This record gives sequence, structure tokens and C-alpha cells, in this order.
Amino acid sequence: MEWLASVGASIYIPVGHSPDYDLIAELDGKLVRVQAKTSAYFRGDRWEVRVCTRGGNQSWSGVAKKLDASRCDYAFVLVGDGRRWFIPADALGGGSLIRLGGPKYVQFEVARGRPLPRADAPEGPLYNRRSNARGDVRVVKGDGL
Repeated sequence: MEWLASVGASIYIPVGHSPDYDLIAELDGKLVRVQAKTSAYFRGDRWEVRVCTRGGNQSWSGVAKKLDASRCDYAFVLVGDGRRWFIPADALGGGSLIRLGGPKYVQFEVARGRPLPRADAPEGPLYNRRSNARGDVRVVKGDGL
């Protein structure tokens, strides 16, 4: 939310369960649905980010729900080192994973934020480049967005 507010957006949080987006932002007079994602997984000089849901806190049916432009307008992504992207959902390609840090999404990178807390830091186990951690949305859905 920090970056969106810094560019003048009004931010609205849905009340109750919202499976397709985490917040609504008013940008340039238009309401957009935003899905927040984080990743602490760095491999091959890229940040790997899952852009699908596999059940969350409900029992998984075995079907991954991919981020879809018909249900969400943008993905906001925060990665371990604090880099951030605001990517139109239709630019994601409909897969379950994106790799950030290379040329493909460079035009959607926005101002860097605070890094995710490291696993070996007192703040908690959210960021560890040596692990196979896939990210934790608590940081983005809290004060990191």
C-alpha cells in the first residue's frame, strides 16, 4: 500500500473474503483490482513468483487457480531485496509462475521498497535466499505494499 499511496492512489480493502484480489486502488479516477504477491525465492539471477493459488487456508481441490485478467487488473509484487513491480494482469501470460529481475517485466518495475525480513533476522522467517521459501503475503498485505 505504501507505493500506491506514494503515487496518489486511494486504497480500499475488501471486507470479508475476496479470492481474486487483495485491494482496490483508485488510480487516475479509475478503480483497479490488485492482487498482492511476495517472493523470497531467488534462483538463476531471477526472483520466482507464484501467481496462482493452491487452496490457501481452505482444503485444496488439486486445481491451481491462476491469476486471471478477468478477475484482477494488476499484480503488485514485492521480492526479498525490496524490488517491486506493478504488472497489468493481462501481461502475466496466464501461467502459474513469473520470473522477475530480467528484461521481460522491466517496464513494470516501480520504486524499490524495504526488503523482506531475512530468516536469520529477529523479525521473522520470511526471507532466506538459501531456502526454498516461496514467499509470504503477510508482508505485502500488512505494511509492505
